[in-house]
Amino acid sequence: MHRYILRRLILNIPVILAVTLAVFLSMRMIPGDILMSLLADTGRLPEQDMARMRQQLGIDRPIHEQYFTWMSGLARGDMGKSLWTQNPVRDELGKRLPVTAELAVLALVFALILAIPIGVISATRQDTWADYVGRLFAIGGLSMPDFWLATITVVFLAIWFKWMPPLGFVPLFEDPLKNLQQVIFPAVILGVRLSATTMRMTRSTMLEVLRQDYIRTAWSKGLRERMVIYRHALKNALIPVITIVGGQLSGLLGGTVIMEQVFVLNGVGRLTLDSIIKRDYTQVQGNILFMALVIVTMNLIVDITYAWLDPRIRYD
Repeated sequence: MHRYILRRLILNIPVILAVTLAVFLSMRMIPGDILMSLLADTGRLPEQDMARMRQQLGIDRPIHEQYFTWMSGLARGDMGKSLWTQNPVRDELGKRLPVTAELAVLALVFALILAIPIGVISATRQDTWADYVGRLFAIGGLSMPDFWLATITVVFLAIWFKWMPPLGFVPLFEDPLKNLQQVIFPAVILGVRLSATTMRMTRSTMLEVLRQDYIRTAWSKGLRERMVIYRHALKNALIPVITIVGGQLSGLLGGTVIMEQVFVLNGVGRLTLDSIIKRDYTQVQGNILFMALVIVTMNLIVDITYAWLDPRIRYD
């Protein structure tokens, strides 16, 4: 197992390098630079002053020099400074990450609580009314976009209950009630869509596992239904589900831009969007690199979890 983890970590190094190069070049391909955003408020400056500002920001140098300067900083653990705020990129990420992390965890917990029981019931009661209701829920969840649900929720709450999302994020341990008022609705909306995908996969894998010979043997031995389903069938059926859940959590931690925009939450997704609009190269590069690291880490955790769920899986 240790050799497998080490090998995976080494193989992920070229992936991370490719991500850094791709995001670095793609940001430079967008027309304009951060000065265009800065001058939107101050007006046009003489060309001499603009050249001096570009030199101070370090964006006048050749692209390859900028890239190697950024990479040398990463090698020392320095992600650089935001061109817009002049604060360290790490600090900006650190302030926004708790918002996105809480939203992602709550959404995933809600999705799993909803999806796995519905998927199991739908599979064990195949072609009954419970199965039809479960499949209808999954289709409905997949067909309703997040931004539509979020907009409808805000409009409905504003018209009928005179409620609007509170401005300014309040940490959970500082004021739990106000914090939940801010994150519960976006978390539920995200969880509904995530649960639809997870429920469909749980149902499909459960149906496949329930047709295996060892399940028939368990039934023939007179084991109770709960023991057969939850001790023998569900554990093996969850292996493909873990892959989906890992990918979902990676995407959520990477930034839930729409939810953060609609519900006025200053998370990683909103920070990334604002940084792209402002052409804040270093902040975007740091955010995307963070997302890539999260995805790589989650994929490794998912692979390791396979061995715990299925003893037949071994890594040499």
